[in-house]
Amino acid sequence: MTEFQKLKKLIFGKLEKELPMHFSYHNIDHTIDVMQAAESIAGKEGINGNDKRLLLTAALFHDTGFLNSREEHETISCYIARQYLPDYNYQPAEIDLICGIIMATRIPQSPQNRLGEILADADLDYLGRDNFFILSHRLFTELQAEGIIKDEEEWNKEQADFIGDHKYFTETSIKLRQAKRDQHITVIKSKI
Repeated sequence: MTEFQKLKKLIFGKLEKELPMHFSYHNIDHTIDVMQAAESIAGKEGINGNDKRLLLTAALFHDTGFLNSREEHETISCYIARQYLPDYNYQPAEIDLICGIIMATRIPQSPQNRLGEILADADLDYLGRDNFFILSHRLFTELQAEGIIKDEEEWNKEQADFIGDHKYFTETSIKLRQAKRDQHITVIKSKI
C-alpha cells in the first residue's frame, strides 16, 4: 500500500467516524466525489505525476475542517493537513502548495494556480451534473439541520444567487458542465 493509500484510509476513517450524523452533504461521499472529479478533470487537463498526487491529497483534505467547524473549515483543513502530511513523506513546500489548493475551494472561489482551478471545479462539479438536484437536496437538509436555511423557498433563492455567481475555471469543466449548470439555474428560478 502506497503512502497515499494509507493516508486516504486514515482520513476516510476519520470522516466516517467523526463527522456529525446530520452531515448529509459534507461527508465521505462528497470527499470521494470531489477526488474522482479532480482526477477526471486532471486527466483531461494533462495533469499527472506528482502534481496529480498533490491535487488528490488536497481533495482528500479539502473538507476535513468540518470535523471541527463549518466556519473557516478550509483554514482548519489546512491545519489538519499540516498535522498529518509530514508523517507521510510530504515536504514543506508540497504541504504549502496543498494548502493553497485547498484554499481555492473557499467561497467565493479564487484559485491561485492551475491545480487550485481544478479542485475548485471538482468541488462544485455537481452543479453541472444530472445528479445535481439529489446532491443539492442533501446540502439543503444539512444546512436546515444546522438552522442555516429555513425552508425551500429561502434555499431556492440562495441557490439561484450562488449558481448565478459561480464560474468554472478549467476548459474541461466549462465544456462538460457549464451548459447543464445553466439549465439547473433556469429550473431553480422557475420555483421562486
